[in-house]
Amino acid sequence: MIYTCTLNPAIDLFVDSDSLDPYVVNRTNTEDYQANGKTINISLILKKMGINNTALGFIGGFTGKFIESELQQQGIITDFIEINGITRVNTFVRTKEKEYKIVNKGPEVPLSKKEEMLTKIRFIPEGSILFVSGSLPKGLSDDIYLEISEISKQNNFKLILDISSKTLLDCLPNRPYLIKPNREELANWFDKDDVTLEEVLTFGYELLHKGAMQVLISLGEEGSIYMSHEIAIHVTSPQGKVVNTACSGDALLGSFIAKLEQDSDLEEALIYASATGASTAFSMGLSDLTDIDHLVKSIKLNYINTFNIKGV
Repeated sequence: MIYTCTLNPAIDLFVDSDSLDPYVVNRTNTEDYQANGKTINISLILKKMGINNTALGFIGGFTGKFIESELQQQGIITDFIEINGITRVNTFVRTKEKEYKIVNKGPEVPLSKKEEMLTKIRFIPEGSILFVSGSLPKGLSDDIYLEISEISKQNNFKLILDISSKTLLDCLPNRPYLIKPNREELANWFDKDDVTLEEVLTFGYELLHKGAMQVLISLGEEGSIYMSHEIAIHVTSPQGKVVNTACSGDALLGSFIAKLEQDSDLEEALIYASATGASTAFSMGLSDLTDIDHLVKSIKLNYINTFNIKGV
């Protein structure tokens, strides 16, 4: 069974406007409200690809009920914990020239609710997959990631982490099944202002040596790099008109695992995932997958010779 855990879900409002000017009323051309949160996106992508899953998380108020209802309508099992307050609403504005992302903090999660969530996670069956990604709500510290990773090791289920927190490094001895950093996160974890492609590879291998079983590094329009102890592959990304980048990494990750669960080989899964991530970037929200067959035709795989990589 596959589970997703969204600790700080949201409704994402996507709008398109000719411009965004101060002190005046800005009229939008289109608007779209979507249940969101990084792992909620993964739940939705998995279901679109025919993979059943259960969504865990914290929800509050009428916005939380909207998220729960939207997932249930898609046939996704929900096992949310209700908290006081209102689940946040984020706004993403696309103009002719720029993209604006307005992200709120959300309600506070009390300690008792945190413990309730950890109890749910302790009951995840052995051999299952749990995705944990996204930001933390008020009331939770980064330590919850470490606690979840310890539970995954003790109970022998596969943990997939897509988090920005430097606490990820402390989770690595617990052998997460896969982690998905981006370039900015790698730079932060290794105290760099930026990282070169060579450093991406070096740091990717360092994450493997520290305990990660697999690393999938998203590089935006430059594609992605998959790394394990056996192989390293660069996957290009299709080119097109970018509409919204907010969910593309989630689509990449979710579709990659979905294809592996459907017994695709590694290369096929990486190509499909790159196409799904790009398709999402070219859409207002998550990809509807209708253009994937077209997009995969432009994607190339490059096997990386790791012999000369510093630190390998």
